[in-house]
Amino acid sequence: MAYVITEPCIDVKDGDCTAACPVDCIYEGGRTFYIHPEECINCGLCLSICPVDAIVWDHEIPESQRHFIAVNKEFFDSDVTGLGSPGGWSKECSTALDHPFVAGFERVATSA
Repeated sequence: MAYVITEPCIDVKDGDCTAACPVDCIYEGGRTFYIHPEECINCGLCLSICPVDAIVWDHEIPESQRHFIAVNKEFFDSDVTGLGSPGGWSKECSTALDHPFVAGFERVATSA
């Protein structure tokens, strides 16, 4: 795995990362995007363009976000979304489904 999409993308889905990815390894779920771990070539273009800093290199991911390594990987397991390994994103690969962690995710409100 190279890059991982983490919590800040949930319910934001800006999409600039998908346009920047030269190998179309970023796929759209219902609430967030996911990076296919076997298709990513580790170029870093998505990282440089993400407006919410949701994309992190897997070796630098903070402990509090490490579970997103499994979330991104497991999203492509056929028993989670049925996508498997499509070989590059296309509109037909978009789904309203999410990894169970993302589907049940509730953002904790912080007081100012």
